[in-house]
Amino acid sequence: EVKLTESGGGSVQAGGSLRLTCIASGFDFEASDPGWYRQIRENECELVSMVNRDGTTYYADSVKGRFTISRDNDKATVYLQMNSLGPDETAVYYCVEDYGVGGNWNVKGPCSDARTQNYLDEWGQGTLVTDSS
Repeated sequence: EVKLTESGGGSVQAGGSLRLTCIASGFDFEASDPGWYRQIRENECELVSMVNRDGTTYYADSVKGRFTISRDNDKATVYLQMNSLGPDETAVYYCVEDYGVGGNWNVKGPCSDARTQNYLDEWGQGTLVTDSS
């Protein structure tokens, strides 16, 4: 069974940090491309960051210099270290996986819909990050 298990969300004050963790199972993680999306605005599922199988990373402009994605192939885990979080970054953060022949990362519409459409191979249930300021 293919599964993504996210953790690490929570309530944090503006300027604080959180580390999200996503543990993958049921497929060859080392040969996959994991990433993170979030939904802040209605009908917009934003690609926050991804790291492909050769280690190349992508970051949305809004998080460059603050967020760091990393992967541990031995543990089949991807992390998202988020620093200097802003109050406007309250969102559900979704771990995603592309382990097939190449998925479509250009997601349109809300993340809740994208999870059931053929953009990428697997989506986690999401972990909530909120502002406690």
